[in-house]
Amino acid sequence: MSTPFRFTKDHEWIAPAADGGPATVGITVHAQDALGDVVFVDLPEVGKAFKQGEVAGVVESVKAAADLYMPVDGEVVEVNEALRADPALANSAPQGEGWFFKVRLSDAAQLDALMDEAAYHELLKGL
Repeated sequence: MSTPFRFTKDHEWIAPAADGGPATVGITVHAQDALGDVVFVDLPEVGKAFKQGEVAGVVESVKAAADLYMPVDGEVVEVNEALRADPALANSAPQGEGWFFKVRLSDAAQLDALMDEAAYHELLKGL
């Protein structure tokens, strides 16, 4: 069974909404494992537009800080305030309640160039 998740080589995921609404973005299980305990997230400003690959936020953990890259072109329409209040959600539910923001896609075709779950797992095998 395939999932709606698409993945970047930078270990972000994006899940398009089934109804064509904003897509949800977060970091992968691998990313949160590599970072360790997340202690702070710098989320993007609602209403700000980004191009694919631009830095949209920062994740800080007890080990390191890492940039969060925009997986597609689009405008941020919502951020996860629960994550801002409890950054540990990025560890406990990285592909669930620990999502980072929602984005209105400028070009939905960019999703096709991202990895599906099988391709992402192949990428992880090579790390």
